[in-house]
Amino acid sequence: MSETKANSSNLTVLALDTCTESCSVALGHQGNIYALQADAPREHSQRLLPMVDQVLKQAEIGLDKVELIAYGRGPGSFTGIRICTSMTQGLALGQDLPVVGISTLQAMAQQAIERQGVTQVVAAIDARMGEVYWGEFINRDGLATLVGSERVCKPQEVSRELDYQQAVAACGTGFDAYPELISETMSLVDEAKFPQASYMLALARYSYAAGLSTDVEGLEPVYLRDTVTWKKLPGRE
Repeated sequence: MSETKANSSNLTVLALDTCTESCSVALGHQGNIYALQADAPREHSQRLLPMVDQVLKQAEIGLDKVELIAYGRGPGSFTGIRICTSMTQGLALGQDLPVVGISTLQAMAQQAIERQGVTQVVAAIDARMGEVYWGEFINRDGLATLVGSERVCKPQEVSRELDYQQAVAACGTGFDAYPELISETMSLVDEAKFPQASYMLALARYSYAAGLSTDVEGLEPVYLRDTVTWKKLPGRE
């Protein structure tokens, strides 16, 4: 393992997410976190880069000091995923930076874990068309770890793999849209309703140390539906 990977906890990481109604950016640098968030579902493309510039200025560094970019890979809004992936591609390409995709569902679960110390989390995003994006996670050494697989399905088709005899934290817009998904053992974590980039940082560093980062060619948005095709920049198909 390289010295950088061995010391991944010290990595300067820029995290971006625009996969839901929330637009968020976070920078982890020298033990500090600089974060911005805006609820502006129709303004992600206009807001994201200025927010990146702002957190870099707050940390008093340039993009050339960033060592890894973490991007919200989905699931979520098709347009939002495209924006996040395209912006990440442009930023990473200019500095030849490694990138790592972080699940929006996992980011919400991570927030519930960090904020409330829960051991089991279920995250659900309203997928429209009568469906939800669904993922179940356990707290493993402070990190949200997926149980089974993430999926998109109708609320009545949700299958559960966690131990629902024990307390389970619930987060995401899916529970607003389909309150019947909440069982008696669940407690709703309102502050984790949308993914926030600051909670992607620990997941990104772990993924980097595990060798899961790629170059810009390896960007992989996750839609869970098969009706959308990701297009790379011209000349890089």
